[in-house]
Amino acid sequence: MKMTRKLVPTGIAAAEIDGMTIHSFLGEQRNSGKPRTIKPGDSKLEKEWRSVEYVLIDEMSMVGLTLLAKFNRIISTAKHVDPQVPFGGVNIIFFGDYLQYRPVYDAPLHTDFSLPSKKKSSKLSTEKEIQQRVVRCLILQINCVVKLTQHMRTEDLRYLQLLDRLRHGQCNYDDYELLQTRVVGQPSIESLHDSPWNKAPILVFRNEVRTQLNNKAAIHNATQIGHPPMICVAQDTCNGKPVEDPILVKRLLALSDSKTEHLPGLLPFVPGMPVILTQNIATELGLINGINGIFRQLVYHEESVSTESLSEIFPNNTQYIRRPIYALIEITKSKIECKLEDLQPKLIPIPLVEQTFRVDVADILPKDKKPKSNQKTILSIKRSALPLVPAYCITTHKSQGQTLNKVVIDLKLPNETDDIAAVYVPLSRVKRLVDLAILRPFDYKVLLMKPNKSQVAEMERLDQLYTNTQRRFSEWFQ
Repeated sequence: MKMTRKLVPTGIAAAEIDGMTIHSFLGEQRNSGKPRTIKPGDSKLEKEWRSVEYVLIDEMSMVGLTLLAKFNRIISTAKHVDPQVPFGGVNIIFFGDYLQYRPVYDAPLHTDFSLPSKKKSSKLSTEKEIQQRVVRCLILQINCVVKLTQHMRTEDLRYLQLLDRLRHGQCNYDDYELLQTRVVGQPSIESLHDSPWNKAPILVFRNEVRTQLNNKAAIHNATQIGHPPMICVAQDTCNGKPVEDPILVKRLLALSDSKTEHLPGLLPFVPGMPVILTQNIATELGLINGINGIFRQLVYHEESVSTESLSEIFPNNTQYIRRPIYALIEITKSKIECKLEDLQPKLIPIPLVEQTFRVDVADILPKDKKPKSNQKTILSIKRSALPLVPAYCITTHKSQGQTLNKVVIDLKLPNETDDIAAVYVPLSRVKRLVDLAILRPFDYKVLLMKPNKSQVAEMERLDQLYTNTQRRFSEWFQ
């Protein structure tokens, strides 16, 4: 029985440490507003937690107060302890860096509720805010802090010094000029068509941009090997019946996979294409959301192939496959030790999965097709598709926690971005400056972005606790 669990907020980070996402361990769907139904006597829940004494939570910058409140509630129920005992008496060890990405749609653990809020304040706190404040109080009870001072990823001393200054918004003009030498078009990187940059992942800020670049890369690579692009088409149903309206079909297929429980409507495949698994298939075998692989072969019903266009993005000779069966993916980090029958080692068949998502058709249909005011506009769509996305390009948010051999990044930030993580995370994914390419010129001011007030206050608090910890346990710091 495992006494220790390793949990993280994202699938890719989970794959890096051989752990699980917090949502998966709690048995809750991502983006679901429905909490897991729990009550004392839930034997499955009690069995999951019976032997657990330690929980390691990595990438704590991405963990939100609301998520941690759910976590606290579920552990307390599973362990049959007084709800006032933090985390059901389980020892929680947090790892991470508050200067990296914050949680999406949640308040970060370092939230300072004494600071003025950007949101309209009401006199009465909501239940959600009360829970967040309670968990923030739990975070403030942490009294043992160890600061890891040896940088294990970056091997380039000059670059490491630059990153240290970047964390505080104190980069100098020499740092800026050094990074300018890595802009594509400079003598060091003449073109992204050249090796090794033609195989390096590109980091971007938006899911929509990520999808567009992945599609373009797949089309280009298919053309290079003389194959027509091959696209797997998701099957969508509503109330148990296939969606048949041709306009609605195309609009649903065009939705970003970030809005469809991470099942893409149109999934391009090219032999040798890097992919990311987007669902947990078999956690005990390492086939978890976020793990990387290489696409090798698609098995499908041949009569389901059509050249009838479903998107203007893809060329006229594209083959659309409506009834895929499974994709053969080479996953070197899988824990499958025996060779599957008739397959090469580490070649794993990934099957179709089903997920349900909700969509407001008023947002996606053209004006002349929008429902009348008295008609229902929110539809519940069940999608059957392969749980994979191309990985030529990934978002900077998804790159957190990874060490990349080579990477292409963009430092021209979206206008509304004021988060230091948008610069620090992509720049710190590589071990050396020579492993970095920057897509285009950028402004010096992006290197001067500073942590916000709550980040600074929390880091100062943790520094003081680290000093206290060194005094309390001096024998461990000699």
